[in-house]
Amino acid sequence: MHIYLPIAEMSANVLLFLGMGCAVGFLSGLFGVGGGFLMTPLLIFSGIPSAVAVGTGAAQIVASSVSGAIAQYRRNNVDIKMALVLLAGGVVGSVIGVKMVRILNLAGQFDLFVALAYVTFLGVIGTLMLIESVQAIQAARSGQPRAARRPGQHSWVHGLPFKMRFHRSKLYISAIPPMMIGAFVGFLGAIMGAGGGFIMVPAMIYLLRVPTNVVVGTSLFQIVFVAAVTTVMQATENFSVDIVLALLLIVSGVIGAQYGAAAGARLKGEQLRLLLAALVLLVAARIGWDLVVTPAELFSLATLGAPG
Repeated sequence: MHIYLPIAEMSANVLLFLGMGCAVGFLSGLFGVGGGFLMTPLLIFSGIPSAVAVGTGAAQIVASSVSGAIAQYRRNNVDIKMALVLLAGGVVGSVIGVKMVRILNLAGQFDLFVALAYVTFLGVIGTLMLIESVQAIQAARSGQPRAARRPGQHSWVHGLPFKMRFHRSKLYISAIPPMMIGAFVGFLGAIMGAGGGFIMVPAMIYLLRVPTNVVVGTSLFQIVFVAAVTTVMQATENFSVDIVLALLLIVSGVIGAQYGAAAGARLKGEQLRLLLAALVLLVAARIGWDLVVTPAELFSLATLGAPG
């Protein structure tokens, strides 16, 4: 069963993309990420042009994140105040990122930039998360689990001005770090077609010291709005959002996210981080392989001019 995608300008298998959306939606609810770091590469692997994959992936992120955020909110896992601070920075970052997409497209370097960005960020973050989660699991099995934050423990974050009290996260820190994290995630989200949860989640856990269960819901909450802004801008400025493809991914993604949130409630924080780290590294390895392997079809483009 095939359908024509007007913006991507190609015919696509409906069942393939429905299954893809359901799977990514499940992971979104499970890990508290928008799923774009997985959806965008999958779309590209399926033959969707990179620019369309990035723009349409942002639209799918909105739907899957809404579904997952609602499920997490009902479990009281959302720090609204923290999410609003992250959102303030995220909107600014996404606006800048969309402008950068246009520049890279005009320069003809967008595909390469996206691939390099995925390999770099997913590789580094996935490795750090894998090391930490394995250490946490080993410590727990030995009967001496490590405390994520000891009483009286401070870092450079606590010395910054403009402090705010985040009651749900049990933090009293400067608003600057979460706002900067939000801006960085918004920027990368616009360029990579990802909600930024693969960066947001570890940054909130390891830098801000937010409890893991609160991180999941808060991350999804702010991703909803940042991805919405990114989608509108991608559609109006870069014309890269395929509505037909987006609807297929959204319908299946919403369903998958509900099951993912239910499954996540049964796993411990360090187990969730270990699974997310493994998934992130797998995606990075797949994209990296495409960068170095010899293409199946070699060809070159040349400009033909009049003889003489």
